Amino acid sequence: MPRFAAGIEYDGTNFVGWQTQRTGRSVQSTLAAAIGAVADEPVDVHGAGRTDAGVHAWRQVAHFDTAANRTTRQWLLGINSNLPDDLALRWVRPVSADFDARRSALSRTYRYRVVSSATRPVLARRGAWWVRDALDPAEMTAASVQWLGERDFSTFRAAGCQSSTPMRCLSAFEVTRDGPEIKLDFTANAFLYHMVRNLVGTLVHIGRGQAPPQWAGELLASRDRTLAPATAPARGLTLLAVSYPDACGLPVDAERACIMR
Repeated sequence: MPRFAAGIEYDGTNFVGWQTQRTGRSVQSTLAAAIGAVADEPVDVHGAGRTDAGVHAWRQVAHFDTAANRTTRQWLLGINSNLPDDLALRWVRPVSADFDARRSALSRTYRYRVVSSATRPVLARRGAWWVRDALDPAEMTAASVQWLGERDFSTFRAAGCQSSTPMRCLSAFEVTRDGPEIKLDFTANAFLYHMVRNLVGTLVHIGRGQAPPQWAGELLASRDRTLAPATAPARGLTLLAVSYPDACGLPVDAERACIMR
């Protein structure tokens, strides 16, 4: 059957996560139902990453197979008309039969937003972690350098992680500040369960001045999750982008380039 790829955006606040579960409202099942309504047949949807409950996505990517004959415009408009306000498709494209949203991906980029302010934010309350203390972005950057490259991230891996290996390659990290908001961008080939949120918990601990930057490297070397700070809340995390080889023929995300500035 023909295969299609889709770019997806969602507010994860009221979802139990990407993956279909026995109970609760998942992105995967909600999207599959909408696609199936347009295809007039059951459709399975496979995503690039299994975001957790409360985690958002700016550009999740998924693929699905269907024998239904629709134009890309019909797919896009039809699926979106069957989706709730907190979930939408940005594009749909036909792809080769060997394309796989997860296995074909080269890297994933996540952004974590922290609001460092004495008073609680209102507009950002569903998309950022409010920290009352002042944070030092320079100290946080110095700490993160020790995590770049291919590393054993056992220290920052949740107990429920099902990955066969703790090895991941963190290829890029950037801290940017805009007033009280601090954005932490992580790019890696893949991430372990709760890995980004656990890294953020450590960076905020260091940014508060509760530990020196070199402690980040010591934690990594320990491979002991119990030594690291608590996991950062899910609401501050967004899957920003998933990158693929040019040969996959997916659209260039010009909007991502704008928000990365």
